Amino acid sequence: METMTSRERVLKLFKGEPTDRPVCFSGMGNATTEGLNKLGYKFAHVHLDAQQMAETAVTTPQLFGFDSCVLPFDLCVEAEAIGAQINTYPNSDDLLYPTIKEKVIHNEEEMEITIPEDLVTRGRIPLVKEAIGIARKTIGETVAIGSYLLGPFTLAGQIMELNDLLKLSFKKPDKVGKLLADLTCVIVAVAKEYEAAGVDYLTVREMGATSDVLSPRVFKSLILPHLKNIFEQLRVPSVLHICGKTNNIIVPMVESGATAISVDQKNDVVDTRKKLGDDALIFGNYDPYNVLVSGNPELVKETMRKCLEDGVSAVWPGCDIWPTVPPENFKAMMETMNG
Repeated sequence: METMTSRERVLKLFKGEPTDRPVCFSGMGNATTEGLNKLGYKFAHVHLDAQQMAETAVTTPQLFGFDSCVLPFDLCVEAEAIGAQINTYPNSDDLLYPTIKEKVIHNEEEMEITIPEDLVTRGRIPLVKEAIGIARKTIGETVAIGSYLLGPFTLAGQIMELNDLLKLSFKKPDKVGKLLADLTCVIVAVAKEYEAAGVDYLTVREMGATSDVLSPRVFKSLILPHLKNIFEQLRVPSVLHICGKTNNIIVPMVESGATAISVDQKNDVVDTRKKLGDDALIFGNYDPYNVLVSGNPELVKETMRKCLEDGVSAVWPGCDIWPTVPPENFKAMMETMNG
C-alpha cells in the first residue's frame, strides 16, 4: 500500500477503509513544551492569541509526525461564552490551563439559564475559529485538523458546582434535563462554527458522565438523548470520549451516533471489542501521563503494541497529552506505528 499523508490516513479511518499503518492521533489537547520552546511562546499566552494557538498546535505533527493537529488546549471555551468568568493566568510562566473562577449558576433557582443570542461571537469562540483556519491553511492539506467540545453534562459541571449537579441528577432529573437541552443547543452552535472554520473531525468530551460516578441507567435516560441530538447535527466525523471504566456503558456510547468512541486506560478494550464487534471504531487507550510523560521509550512502545493487540482501531490517548512529554517518548510512540 502506498504511503498516505496523515490527513488521508485519518479520513480513511473514519470511513472504515484500510490505512497504510496504524493511525496515531487525538481529539484532545496535545500542545508540547518542545513546541512551545521552539516557538519561544509561553503556555499562558497561547490560549489568548489565535496565531500562537495555531502555531503551537501545528508543532506537534511537525516535530513528531503525529497524525493530527488539535486545538484549543483548554476546557473553558464554551463556559466562558455562556458567561462564566475564567482565569487564564496571563502573567504566569508555569504550565497552567485556564480555569473557571466564577460559575454561571450558583444555586438551583439559577438553573433556568438564558443562552446569549450572540453566543458564537462571545469569549474566545472567534479566536478558536481563527486558529483553526490558520492551522488549516498551514498544514491542512497533509494533517487532519481536529477540535473538541464539552458534552452537555460536563459543560453543566463547568457552569455550576459539580456536586450540586450530581445530586440533582438523581433528585430532580427533569430540571437537569432542561439544562442539558439548553447546553446541547450551545454545543451544536459552536460545533457548526468549528466546522465552518475547517475542522476534519470533532470530539465531544463528556468526561463528567463517567460511569465511575453515574449509573448506566442515569447515563441512558438523562445524558444519552442529548448526545444523540448533538451527533445527529454534526456534519464532520465525530468521536465521543468518556473517561473511566466505561465498559458498562459502551453499547449506549455507540448508540449515541458518534462515528467513533474514545476510551481511556481504565477501559477493558478486549471486552469492549467483543461487545461491539469488528466494525466499531474504538480509539484508545494509553495513559497519557503515566506512560507517555513519566515512562521511558521502551514502556511507550510496549504500551502502544498492547493497545493494538487489544483491538483499538487507532492509538489515541486517554485524555490530554500533558505538555512536558519527553520528545524521545513521543518519537518512540510514532516509531511503533511505523513498524
